[in-house]
Amino acid sequence: MEKQKIFDWADGMNCAVTVCDKEGIILYMNKKARETFAAHGDLIGKNMLNCHSDRSKQIIAHLLESGESNAYTIDKNGVKKMIYQTPWRENGEVAGLVEISMVIPQEMPHYVR
Repeated sequence: MEKQKIFDWADGMNCAVTVCDKEGIILYMNKKARETFAAHGDLIGKNMLNCHSDRSKQIIAHLLESGESNAYTIDKNGVKKMIYQTPWRENGEVAGLVEISMVIPQEMPHYVR
């Protein structure tokens, strides 16, 4: 299957999806992610570590080494977002990270099930 076809599902999502390899090179950004970072030009093929603080670089390095996931919320320009970063694997080995960024309500219900 053509590589781009694999990611077509992500273009229809109402959240930003970015995929990088283990070195931080951006392999894919869905439409929402490209729109979010349009002011920075075409980032595909660029190293996403150049856009992050030293603290963030340490977290990214830990995720790539450990295979763990990371989730947090941010509030930027009055818009609250949830960020979920998780490794993707190839042949069982961590090959990079996927970041999903979605706008969430300022207040939202939480259920214990």
